[in-house]
Amino acid sequence: MTQRILVVEDNALNRELLCDWLDAEGYEVRCATTLEDARALCESNPPDAVLLDVQLGAEDGLELAVWLRARDPSRLIPIIVVTARAMAADQRRILESGCNAWVPKPVDFARLREQLQLWLSATANTDTLGRREGP
Repeated sequence: MTQRILVVEDNALNRELLCDWLDAEGYEVRCATTLEDARALCESNPPDAVLLDVQLGAEDGLELAVWLRARDPSRLIPIIVVTARAMAADQRRILESGCNAWVPKPVDFARLREQLQLWLSATANTDTLGRREGP
């Protein structure tokens, strides 16, 4: 079964680049430009992973991570932030919001592939009590 990835990115060029790459990698891709759209997509057809930009216009993308982590069963969906904001304070805030990892922009696609494989595999190894085996 093809894994579903939700890309939450308001910049059209960045979104197109990520979506085209994910499609070429064999993922089923959904895209959202706002938190409202992302929440609706998560509720209607939960993704296997989320690629999330932190700065979505006036919205804070990390609000989606907090929202997902507060909900069953979406609390275990891997969230990888793809951001130009990669200073130490930003990284700490990203992890504290419930995200699993971050990849800085410009995107290193080898690193992104590695993170997706790592976290999708960790989710596959989650037992029925919601505990992760692995990272």
